[in-house]
Amino acid sequence: MFRNRCSCAIASAVRLCIIASMTLCATSFMHAQTYTILHNFTGGADGAAPTTGLTMDARGDLFGTANTGGRGSCISSGCGTVFKLSRAGSGWIFNPIYAFQGGNDAAGPYGRVSFGSDGTLYGSTVGGGINACPGGCGTVYHLQPSPTACEAALCPWNESVLYRFQGGTDAFYPTGDLAFDSTGAIYGTTYIGGTGGPGTVWKLTPSGGNWTESIVWNFTGSGSDGGNPYGGVVFDNSGNLYGTSSAASNSQGAVWKLSPSGSGWTEQTLHDFQGGSDGGSPAAGLIFVNGNLYGATEAGPNQAGVAFQLTPSGGGWSFSPISGLPTGTGPFGRLVADSAGNLYGATQGGDGDYGAVFKLTPSGGTWTMTVLHHFTGSDGNTPYGSLVIDSSGNLYGTTLQGGTYNQGVVFEITP
Repeated sequence: MFRNRCSCAIASAVRLCIIASMTLCATSFMHAQTYTILHNFTGGADGAAPTTGLTMDARGDLFGTANTGGRGSCISSGCGTVFKLSRAGSGWIFNPIYAFQGGNDAAGPYGRVSFGSDGTLYGSTVGGGINACPGGCGTVYHLQPSPTACEAALCPWNESVLYRFQGGTDAFYPTGDLAFDSTGAIYGTTYIGGTGGPGTVWKLTPSGGNWTESIVWNFTGSGSDGGNPYGGVVFDNSGNLYGTSSAASNSQGAVWKLSPSGSGWTEQTLHDFQGGSDGGSPAAGLIFVNGNLYGATEAGPNQAGVAFQLTPSGGGWSFSPISGLPTGTGPFGRLVADSAGNLYGATQGGDGDYGAVFKLTPSGGTWTMTVLHHFTGSDGNTPYGSLVIDSSGNLYGTTLQGGTYNQGVVFEITP
């Protein structure tokens, strides 16, 4: 499905068998939503195949990445772009702010851009950088607006590569969302690499204008340790890191916690998926809502994923599946919550299904799933990335394919 060769390898490795059996919750369909395409990707300078979701700034503008298109000689369709959608009255202005070049530069973004404490953008790519890996071993990059006034209609940003992964026992193919600690250090996951082979959690520490990489955790892929993390990491208020992996003792994946311990870290498996009613193969990362962790799996009963909750309990964590999801492979992007505690996400689709956007509403200890939009192909196909929600309850996201040129879209769903 992906045209970036690094992306192809990751996508095929992440996908596991979908299991069939039962549904977990009531499902309703909501028809009062308004679906609007904000941008149809052309595969040219604007990019193509946005695999990640969007990030919103304080003004309400949207930032995202496209896996291919733009410029450079990656495969046959460019090395990917970073773009911005700015609010302009009742409409939007699309601006590609950087096009990756491949080679020593980055290529093939496979994680959302994130705002650091300095208000500028950071992200990672699975390609480019050191050529010790097919297509390059991946990078972490930084983007900031030009310090000089830009009079052109489309104003590019300045990019710098903070780190080029080395392959082998170092990490390579970084994916998922980044996280920042109070010192400005950056954390993330790689799908492959490390001393064990099936991925790492890594850290970039700033010092004197440079960045030093260190490996926080090497996954082994054996037992409940897990491996092949895709979705990045999230911090709690105590400085512990949480994430998911798609491989574990029974190849169904795990939720894990990393805690600082002396000069190192210790790992705790919070849940080892069994592939039954609890789902399996979680690619999406996690979010905290009122002290609880929420996530979703790709696989599960009824040939669909499962949304789940982890609640602190007696010094440990209690796992519960809260809802089956619409048919088709479950989310690659993490869920998002509104101020009322409702959860939103998107399923990838598959087998003739183009994917769907859903809402999970809690009430009295149960959850009701509502399908907000089912994609038809012409309006988008395969929403891979995470959604973002504004203060008015409007949802924004991207699809990998579909739209006017079948290169993907940016969309809005208005309640």
